[in-house]
Amino acid sequence: MTIKVYEVNREGVTRVIRPEAEVVPLEQAEETHRFPACECPECHGGTP
Repeated sequence: MTIKVYEVNREGVTRVIRPEAEVVPLEQAEETHRFPACECPECHGGTP
């Protein structure tokens, strides 16, 4: 499998951040709590 990292600005212009590279997928996804849980009102039972 290959992956290429790029960004697109508001005008639709793309810029390569990391060229295409060969990657090996994990057999089991890693479990992590790196990102905090969402704290928006909608996720906490409030109305949007």
